[in-house]
Order: sequence, then C-alpha cells, then structure tokens
Amino acid sequence: MREDLIGSVKGARRSKQRIGRGNAAGQGTYAGRGLKGQKSRSGKGVKRGFEGGQNRMIKGLPMKRGFTNIFKDQYTLVTLDTLEKYDPGSTINSDVLREGGHIKGPNKMIKVVATGHISKAVTISAHKFTKVARERIEQAGGTAEETN
Repeated sequence: MREDLIGSVKGARRSKQRIGRGNAAGQGTYAGRGLKGQKSRSGKGVKRGFEGGQNRMIKGLPMKRGFTNIFKDQYTLVTLDTLEKYDPGSTINSDVLREGGHIKGPNKMIKVVATGHISKAVTISAHKFTKVARERIEQAGGTAEETN
C-alpha cells in the first residue's frame, strides 16, 4: 500500500456547486445573482469606490501630497515642570528620566521644551533644547548639555 494511492472516504469531500446549470441543481435561473442590475450581468461588475454615480467619498477628501519620511527623528518631549521635580544640583539624563517614569521605552531621543518654569540649578543632558528652555535652565543656574 502506498500513501499516494489512498483516497478520501466517500462523502468526506463535497463536490463544487455548479452554478447556472438548471433548477434541479439548486442554483439555476438567476444563479444566485438576483434579478437585474450591474452586478447580475456578466463581466467585471462595479469598480472599486463606485457609489452609483454620485461623487465618490474619496474625491471629497483632501489630496495627500509629498511623502512620509520613515527615517524622521521622533523626540520625546520633556517639560521644565518635569525637571523642576528633581533635586537641585542633580544631573538628569535619559536613564534618570526613564527611572522616574517620565519617558517610556529604550533609546528615546529627548527634547526639552519650555513649558512651565524651573527655579532649581540642575544639569540636564538631552538631544535637543528649545531656545527658551535653554535660556530658562541657564537663568536658574543650571546647564544644558546636548548629547548625540
């Protein structure tokens, strides 16, 4: 006995329904297509996005131009209010911010923005600073170090 000679048990495989081959076959007359209309005719049918002659919804949406840069640098924003929570004289970097729960995930690039106020002298190392954020950190007696 060989495996390639073993067949299916009778009744295990149903034969394909033959559509449009008489009413006795169960799919005669309209062959499951209903009565009239574009979808009942032979051929391709309705094209994608067709809405019966009215303007398609996609035509009403604004046209997307240009392209999306998949290599764009995405920064996690850290505010001055967040830096205010740390002790004066402390050094704040990405590891400290991650332990404090202010940024999530590894290898996130940090940008310090000037939302809020800072009165403590802290040393912060981040990838980018806004102009006003850098000024406010230095006014408070701290230092802003850019890292790569």
